[in-house]
Amino acid sequence: MMTFDLRNIFQKLGKRYIPIVILVMSLILFGFMFGSVRQKQADFKVGKLAEETIRANKTIENKKETEEKQRLAVESVSPEYTYDANKEKNQLDLVDKLFTMVDEVNSETAKKYQADLDKAKDKKSVFEPKVEEKIPLLKSKFEKLSPENLVFYQSFPDNFYEQIFLLSSSELLKIKTESSNIIQQTMGQKIRNSNLQIEKQKAVEKVQFLNFNNVEQQIVERIVERSIIVNEVANDKATDKMKEIALSAVQPAMIYQGEIIVREGEQIDSKAMEKINLLGLNNQSTSVSPILAMIIALLLQIILVVYFVFKDKDLYNQSMNLTFYFVAIIFAVLLMKMIYLFQKDTTNAFGLLFPAAFGPLMLHLFVGKRWGILLSMFQGIFATFIFYDMAGTTSLLVISLFYIFTGCIATFLQRKRISEQLTQASFLLILIPVLFINVLIAYQGMGLFDSRTLTNIFVAFVSGLFSFILSIGLHPYIELMVTDDSVIVLNELSNPNHPLLKQLLEEAPGTYHHSMMVASLSANAVAEIGGRSLLTRVACYYHDIGKLKHANFFVENLPAGAENPHNFLLPSDSKEIIFGHVTDGVKVLEEAEMPQFIIDVCRQHHGTTLMKYFYIKEKERNNDTSEASFRYPGPIPQCREIGVINIADSAEAAVRAMDNPTNEKIKDFVHQLIQGRIDDGQLLDSGLTLKELKIIEQSIVTGLSSTFHSRIKYPKMKSEAEQMKQEQEERGD
Repeated sequence: MMTFDLRNIFQKLGKRYIPIVILVMSLILFGFMFGSVRQKQADFKVGKLAEETIRANKTIENKKETEEKQRLAVESVSPEYTYDANKEKNQLDLVDKLFTMVDEVNSETAKKYQADLDKAKDKKSVFEPKVEEKIPLLKSKFEKLSPENLVFYQSFPDNFYEQIFLLSSSELLKIKTESSNIIQQTMGQKIRNSNLQIEKQKAVEKVQFLNFNNVEQQIVERIVERSIIVNEVANDKATDKMKEIALSAVQPAMIYQGEIIVREGEQIDSKAMEKINLLGLNNQSTSVSPILAMIIALLLQIILVVYFVFKDKDLYNQSMNLTFYFVAIIFAVLLMKMIYLFQKDTTNAFGLLFPAAFGPLMLHLFVGKRWGILLSMFQGIFATFIFYDMAGTTSLLVISLFYIFTGCIATFLQRKRISEQLTQASFLLILIPVLFINVLIAYQGMGLFDSRTLTNIFVAFVSGLFSFILSIGLHPYIELMVTDDSVIVLNELSNPNHPLLKQLLEEAPGTYHHSMMVASLSANAVAEIGGRSLLTRVACYYHDIGKLKHANFFVENLPAGAENPHNFLLPSDSKEIIFGHVTDGVKVLEEAEMPQFIIDVCRQHHGTTLMKYFYIKEKERNNDTSEASFRYPGPIPQCREIGVINIADSAEAAVRAMDNPTNEKIKDFVHQLIQGRIDDGQLLDSGLTLKELKIIEQSIVTGLSSTFHSRIKYPKMKSEAEQMKQEQEERGD
């Protein structure tokens, strides 16, 4: 099997095994992906004849052509204008407000000056307010205005306000009146951006005919020039609506995958050349960016793989985990590459056929959940390089996300055989990916009954079904390669024609029958607590294989009427023979290259229990005898399954030797047996909970009651039944 072959390889390479595998894995992945990201040299030129038919390698919008069609459509729309009569009133109000604020500032400063003058003892120390003091007061009033009005007043320079504050009230009134008249006359006409400057110039020219000095004329010109604005503006809402109608009528200029750009032998024109460049078919120089990105992705994978590998302290487990991941990622990338090669002449949805859940699920079941998630992520990452021709398209995003999501969702399954969780597996591996692809379809804005939508849903279903079938079909064979207790191996070992079982039946029929009974009791109890039932059953078949060496020294194998041979041995000799069935059994199983679990069951099924009967007899002979010397070598059961076997083995042997085993007697005995095992510390390392022990007790009692109630003892003994019963209980057989 692969496990043993790998162990031999690992032992030869030692610590070099992990770096060698990582290096080989990275080089193989690089080789697979390099062919996809390497840009092929092309020599397409305008006026040159096409050496072969040039087809579009993807479906893409010719945005330049679409934009040109849209531009022409928009330009054909004549703008709509609307005359705004309120503009005249707004501008006159601004001018009126300006002079009002100037008057307020003059009034406020005059009052303050008079108040200061009245308070001052020395009148000469009080000065009349200057222009420089009035301008800040005016600007402080600006701050209370709306932003739109503030912009108007801030457009005048400071020297403009200096000139205004030098004028008298009558002069200000005259300027205000004349300015307003000119603004009103001009703004009464329709003014657009196109004639705004002309109208301003006409208004300024009118000022020259008024009776003003140079300073006053300059002030009026500035007010008029800044107050005249556009009052007939484009009706953006109406115009935009017309443009929207024109734009909606323009269909996108699409280049569809497989579309012929230039036929073989035809001349490449400028329009065809634009499409070739748009599709990226004429990349004259190889870009290192995708190759650099691929190398970084491989380095990232190495970092995470090394991190996960050294999370496990056992060197063999490290090599096994790495090897499994190595095989899984190589298989995934190889399959993606094959799909990519077939996809070139089909639709982009073909990439979704990849069974993205299979690899992560197998890693999750045989190695661990974190390895399954790691494979899911890098399947999606490496897909972006394998399908590099689709770079920049939504299709590549869909494929990558589908691979990652489907792989991760597969790790939600329980870590047990797929055949034992078919409903949950079909839900997570088939239904959920189909629902997720609908999320991606909605994201792309595709119609519900669009042909591409239906194709994507169907392909996603097939992908999930493919993963489901592969997981069920290949699980036993993968298990066979990576474990020593696969279903296939266990089925072979459970065959009654197996050489060891045939030998056991022929040479120790009582032990054979006992083993079958213990197997039935243990497997049923283990199944009820959610343990490995089949493995437990098969292990029980071989747990007493060591009794073959001295078959007649075990009471169940004695012929009817035969004397117990232990009556002729010293207790210490009997002890060695009985202990020997454990050590001899381990030796036989190891020579037969049995699964490690079966060997562990043989070694641990008696734990370190005390061989009480022979210990007491030896104690009568030698008071210095230690209890430890009459305890099985152990160790105590190290898992739940062996803990159950430990109980069932002793219970079956003892109940079989009972006189008239009633249901109550069986129930009381099994309860006392389990309590004794707990008190003796035999179940400390088994991981069994009190709740599970209660379930186990009920299962074993039910099994024993249905088998032994109202039946004669097996085997029949002419010697004292009570003595044999006592021997069975004390020896723990």
